[in-house]
Amino acid sequence: MICKLLKNYTPLLLLFVLISCNKTDWNENFKEKEKSPFGNYIVYNEASELFRDNEVTLLKENIYDFLLFDSDLDSTKHQNYICIKHSGFKLSNEGVSELMSFVSKGNNAFLAFNHFKDTLQSSLNFTTNNLDKNANSINKLRKLKSTFQLNNNQFSKTSFTFDRNIRRNYFLEFDEKNTSVIGTIEVDGEKVPNFIKIQHGKGAFYLHIQPIAFTNYYLLNDNEAYVENVFSFLPSNDVLWDPHIKSSKYSEKPEDNNNIFKFFLEHQTLTWFLFVSLIGLLLFMLFNARRKQRPIPIIEPLKNSTIAFTQTIANLYLKEQDHKNLVDKKIAYFLEKVRSKYLLNTTNLNADFIEKLAAKSGNEIQRTKYLINTIITLNKRAECSEEELVVLHKMIEKFLNN
Repeated sequence: MICKLLKNYTPLLLLFVLISCNKTDWNENFKEKEKSPFGNYIVYNEASELFRDNEVTLLKENIYDFLLFDSDLDSTKHQNYICIKHSGFKLSNEGVSELMSFVSKGNNAFLAFNHFKDTLQSSLNFTTNNLDKNANSINKLRKLKSTFQLNNNQFSKTSFTFDRNIRRNYFLEFDEKNTSVIGTIEVDGEKVPNFIKIQHGKGAFYLHIQPIAFTNYYLLNDNEAYVENVFSFLPSNDVLWDPHIKSSKYSEKPEDNNNIFKFFLEHQTLTWFLFVSLIGLLLFMLFNARRKQRPIPIIEPLKNSTIAFTQTIANLYLKEQDHKNLVDKKIAYFLEKVRSKYLLNTTNLNADFIEKLAAKSGNEIQRTKYLINTIITLNKRAECSEEELVVLHKMIEKFLNN
């Protein structure tokens, strides 16, 4: 049915093709009067044909105000409430309570949001997940694509491919006793719920987490059958279509309006303004925090070349196979290291020296005593073997690296 209706919008499709990408408004506005790619002009204007046996009423006020004060609804006649937006930010906490009461009496609510209000999630006992919450620019959203399926015997084998702006949103947790999954999205190769029905009292909530699927762009790109099949789940009742154009006049807690940061983040231009302002403030503080006086030059201390010289001489003796001389140089290297690093006098290698060296170096007293006694013994010898040289070298390295 909707395929025939969309023939009336062929000029719109041609217009999208002819207009360059730079002039086309690719922002997601979900407005019923917008003919841009991601407006809701087509789905709303064809609602009377989609629900041809029922009356479609466009709300001119907030749903809370309508249900509580201004509605003349017949209690014996059930209604379908439909709202397709980026998020339900104009639905106050009181509005959520009133809408739940409305549904519990036998009415139904179809909500297609990217982000559901926390109050609604806690009331209906479900949570959501959004893996692309940082994808806000047009270029990033253009790369997001996926495949949808509906759980119905009539079209269960049909897959619907969506080629852009499909965030990886899905329902994470819900009460399986009163919730049924009637639609899925493929996320990273796995099918997860993106369209569920939650029974509430005598009515039900139909929750869809990809409102972009109902916009002009997809209705003109061979996905109109998906929208028709989604709405076929709703009972045949009169429709209250909510364009979300007004906030409640009677709500006592306009908490969303008081959150200035949330308001900024819900509008792309204001979000960029906020980020640029914060970055500018940080840069201002960074450059003005620098010293106004000339920097003080760093004078590096003179380097002690004794150790490097000792190592060079030791390598020369190693080539000559003069182990005794090399042992002497290793001992001299070690004692110089002790004097410079631990500030100890190495004239007398007695018990007091051993205790101080062990304490300052963090080595065990037994290991320190063994090393010093070995040095004293090898220092007194006229000749040393290669094995003794190797043992001394390992003991010194192990001691210094502790």
